[in-house]
Amino acid sequence: MAYLAPISISRNPQLTRFQFAISAPNPGPRIQNLRMPMSKRMTSSSVVVAATTAAEKQKKRYPGEAKGFVEEMRFVAMRLHTREQAKEGEKETKSPEERPVAKWDPTVEGYLRFLVDSKLVYDTLERIIDHATFPTYAEFNNTGLERADKLAMDLEWFKEQGYEIPEPTAPGLTYSQYLKDLADKDPQAFICHFYNIYFAHSAGGRMIGRKVAEKILDNKELEFYKWDGDLSQLLQNVREKLNKVAEEWTREEKNHCLEETHKSFKYSGEILRLILS
Repeated sequence: MAYLAPISISRNPQLTRFQFAISAPNPGPRIQNLRMPMSKRMTSSSVVVAATTAAEKQKKRYPGEAKGFVEEMRFVAMRLHTREQAKEGEKETKSPEERPVAKWDPTVEGYLRFLVDSKLVYDTLERIIDHATFPTYAEFNNTGLERADKLAMDLEWFKEQGYEIPEPTAPGLTYSQYLKDLADKDPQAFICHFYNIYFAHSAGGRMIGRKVAEKILDNKELEFYKWDGDLSQLLQNVREKLNKVAEEWTREEKNHCLEETHKSFKYSGEILRLILS
């Protein structure tokens, strides 16, 4: 704040007006900045802008990041699922594979192929976890979400009903081999498939199972859709483990994991379509 100095009035006849002075004994930094050369003032301003931009980048969060990495994976999966549903709605229906789930007309033979290929994938996943090529995998041993043994029971039931159990087909064989290759060299991508396979089955997979059972199994609930214990708690336990593992990853490794979601959907979708074959 500026202060008025005592006013001194000049009677000098050469002056045509009064003279007085204003003194500012302690100018603030803002005034001092105005006294700087223009080049320095601009440099100071640039530093402030740069610092602000850096802070904003530091605060930037990925969708779901505040709740943990599992929420990031869920967000990406839901966004991809919604996008594929939109594309599905734009298609002209030409084959069973292009029809929405609600309009499917499953067959027992096709469903058996789906179950056999699904069992191969779960066998592969659970064998990889048991042998733990990377220490990370050991965190997911005996989670209660395992499905291979349940599928073996279901296939035995179909056999008792007089159905012939087929051999695994190309979709299951291809996905199984892909998971083996990932597990040995790319743990982040492998974890993406682990998450999407188990969590998708606990949600959308159960819905599909109910629809198929209504149409061809007289509403029989297969063991594939049953869990020992409270499913919500089992899923929560695995969420916590996944979040803990991801805390050790860099942002680049997390993004790499998220980018694998598309391939997870692709391989799983090919197996799912076997229900219609």
